Amino acid sequence: MWPEKGSKSVAYTTAPEEGSLPSSKGGTTQDGRDMWRVGRDQELNRNFRFLSVLGFSAVLMCTWEAVLFGASYGLTDGGKGGMIYTYLGVLCGFSFVILSMAEMASMAPTSGGQYHWVSEFAPPSCQCLLSYITGWVCVLGWHTGIAGCSYTVANMLVGLLAINYPDSYEYKPWHVTLLVIAVALAALLFNTLLAQKLPLIEGIILIVHCFGFFGILIPLWVLSPSVPPSDVFGSIVDRGGWGSNGLSCLVGVVGPIYALIGPDSAVHMSEEIRDASRVLPLGMVWTLILNGATGFVMIVTFAFCVGDIDKVMASTTGFAFIQVFLNSTGSVPAATGMTVVIMIMQFCATISNVATTSRQIYSFARDQGVPFSSFFAQVNKTFTVPLNALCVSLVIVSLLSLINIGSSVAFNAIMSLGTAALLSSYLISISCVRLRRWRKQPLPPARWSMGRLTPFVDTVSLLVLMVVFVFTFFPLTNNTAPSEFNWAIVIFGAVVVFALVYYALYARKVYKGPVTRVRVAQ
Repeated sequence: MWPEKGSKSVAYTTAPEEGSLPSSKGGTTQDGRDMWRVGRDQELNRNFRFLSVLGFSAVLMCTWEAVLFGASYGLTDGGKGGMIYTYLGVLCGFSFVILSMAEMASMAPTSGGQYHWVSEFAPPSCQCLLSYITGWVCVLGWHTGIAGCSYTVANMLVGLLAINYPDSYEYKPWHVTLLVIAVALAALLFNTLLAQKLPLIEGIILIVHCFGFFGILIPLWVLSPSVPPSDVFGSIVDRGGWGSNGLSCLVGVVGPIYALIGPDSAVHMSEEIRDASRVLPLGMVWTLILNGATGFVMIVTFAFCVGDIDKVMASTTGFAFIQVFLNSTGSVPAATGMTVVIMIMQFCATISNVATTSRQIYSFARDQGVPFSSFFAQVNKTFTVPLNALCVSLVIVSLLSLINIGSSVAFNAIMSLGTAALLSSYLISISCVRLRRWRKQPLPPARWSMGRLTPFVDTVSLLVLMVVFVFTFFPLTNNTAPSEFNWAIVIFGAVVVFALVYYALYARKVYKGPVTRVRVAQ
C-alpha cells in the first residue's frame, strides 16, 4: 500500500480475486488489476501491442522529420554547429524526462496521464487543484498539437505549389486555413472509420517512418556538395540578435524540443494497450532510442547540406528544408517527391495526435474536468471510440485555423503553445513524484523501474524542464516589434486564468480528481 491512511480520498479494500477482475476487452489479468486499482471500467478495446505502440509514439513525435521543418529555429539561433550541439543537449536532457514519465506510466497506466498522476501523487492539500490545472494544460497542448501538425502539412503543400507553379500560383492565407481543416478532418475519419485498424496502421506507418528516413538521407548524402567539417561543427552564429552565442543557442532549443516532445502520447492510449504497465514504458524508451538516433543523424546531414543560410531562409517555399532539397538535387520533381515523404509522415503524426487528444479530453471529462463532461465522456458503441470528443477536437482546430486568415503571427504563437503546455504538465507531474520520494512516502509498484537511479533521474528531469520551459516563450529573434513577439505566454496565461475561474465558480463542486477512485489493497 502506498498512501498513508490519512491521505485524502483513498479507499482501502481487499484486492480482487483473479476471477472477479473486470473484463479487460483483450487485455491481460494485470490490465484488469490496473483498471481495478484506478477505479475505472474497461470501455475501450485493448488492441495495441508493442510494435503498434512504438509506431504510434515514434510517428507522433516525428523526430527526424521535425528537425527538418523546425530547422528555422536552429539556423536563426545558433547556426549550423549550434543547431547540432543544441539538439544533442536537448536529447540528453529530455531523455531523463522520458525515462521519468515511463516509470510513472508503469505505476498508473491510464488515459488520464499527467492529471491522474498529479491527483494521485500530489500532497492532499493541493492535489485537486493541481490535477485540474494539469488536465487543462494537457487539453490545451494536444489541441494546439493537432492544429500545429495540420498547419505544417498545409504549409508544405503550399511550398510545393510555389516551386512547381512559380508563375501561376498566388498564395492567400485562406488557402492554408482550408487545408488545415481538410487535414484535420481526414485524420478524424481515420480515427473513426478505421479506429479498430489503427494499431495495424501504426505498425505500417512505423515501417514508412524508417524507410522514409533513408529515402531522404541517401539523396542528401550523394547529391549535396561536400563541405569541410569545420564549416559545420565550428559554425555557431547569433543571427537572432541576442548578443551572445550561448543565449542564442538556448533560444534555439525550441526546435529540438518540438522534435522530441510528446512522449506522453502513448500514455493517453494506455487503456487500449495489452499489458500496458509493461508494454507502454518499453514503447516510450524504444521511441527515445529510435527517434533520438535518427534525429541526430538527420540534423547533422542537414547541417552539411544547408549552404548559404541567408538564401535558404529567404526561400519562397516557406521551409528551409524544401529549398535545401531543391539545391541538393537540382530537380523540382525530386525535391517534390522528398517533401511528399515528409508531408505523409506529418499527416500520420496528425492521426496519432487526434487519437491522443480525444482520449485525453475523454478521460478528463469522466472526472468532470471540462464543461459538458457527460457529452465528452461518451464512447460510441459502433466505433468503440470517444466520437464526441473527436468531433469537438475537429471544431476547435477549425476555429483555431481561422486565426491564420487574419494573422499568421498570432497563429504561430498558438502553435508554440502546444510545447509550453505539455512541458508544464511534465513539470508538475514529475515534481509531485519527486516530492513524494523526497518525503520517503511510498508509491505504487512499477513493473518498469529505474531502481535507485530514479530520484537522480527525476531531479535532472525537473532541472531540464525548468530551463526549456522558460525559453519556450522567447521569440525567434531579439526584435521588439509586435509582429515578431511570441504571444504564447499571453494565451497560455489566459487559458490558465479561465481554468481557475471555471474551477472557482463551478468545477470545484464536481471535480474531485481520479484519486477519489483509487483503490489500495490491504
